[in-house]
Amino acid sequence: MFSFWKNHQTGFHSSCPILTSSPAVCKGSCFPHCSPVLVSICFVHVGVIPSILTNSDACAVLFFFPLGIVVLGINRAYAKNSFSKNLIKMLSKAVDALKSDKKVRTIIVRSEVPGIFCAGADLKERVKMNPSEVGPFVSKIRAVINEIANLPVPTIAAIDGLALGGGLELALACDIRVAASSAKMGLVETKLAIIPGGGGTQRLPRAIGMSLAKELIFSARVLDGQEAKAVGLISHVLEQNQEGDAAYCKALDLAREFLPQGPVAMRVAKLAINQGMEVSALILEFTIPTKDRLEGLLAFKEKRSPRYKGE
Repeated sequence: MFSFWKNHQTGFHSSCPILTSSPAVCKGSCFPHCSPVLVSICFVHVGVIPSILTNSDACAVLFFFPLGIVVLGINRAYAKNSFSKNLIKMLSKAVDALKSDKKVRTIIVRSEVPGIFCAGADLKERVKMNPSEVGPFVSKIRAVINEIANLPVPTIAAIDGLALGGGLELALACDIRVAASSAKMGLVETKLAIIPGGGGTQRLPRAIGMSLAKELIFSARVLDGQEAKAVGLISHVLEQNQEGDAAYCKALDLAREFLPQGPVAMRVAKLAINQGMEVSALILEFTIPTKDRLEGLLAFKEKRSPRYKGE
């Protein structure tokens, strides 16, 4: 256990009031009634913290906040958060820790590196691989991105900087994407005579339509935040703030908006949306016998806020 103030001092950056245990700062716009807390931090790469990264280190870190909001932060600063073998291994371990945790309500995926979300594959590492290694490694990247897409709770990508290639594919695997206007996004693989390998050829058309997705992939075009919002690639675009975390603060606002809803209903709603109309009616039946459904009806009758327990 670490106090968040301690880790803030060792390199974590944010203007959001929830990200501090200082009483004077903690009461703010993101979580106005937040009080000083100890934040449970899982450094998936044991022994490495963001303040002492070296050229061979990467960090995937989980910040657990009160009420079930979890932030998955990526920190491989010197390589622009590009996907190395080590980073993919750590992201996989982080996702494994989250997928079965019933206390998790919403997951925010963000970068700990200013101006960068994720630059995609580590091409310097890739060029050193034998041809026989490349295919299996791309499969591992795709598997981790699919694991994030299959997480049972809402996921939000906070894009405060560059998201190219696999970095954009990581964001596309999240349910919701928010970005700063200064962010840059694109599936640029055709410039390297390859195609997106982490699910982008399927998820981008689902997000913005097949014809436009083909245009962007064929041209390897890079969009800024405003352009991404105009084509439907992201849900919200924000002017970047001085601290460089405008998208992250918006993601926290959305996560807080999700919190009052029934936990079981949120998981089942995501499953129903992802699986399609043919199974939606069947999935609805899973919510009928829950205690949360009865609590929702009782709260409506008594004209009060419901107290859901995820049961």
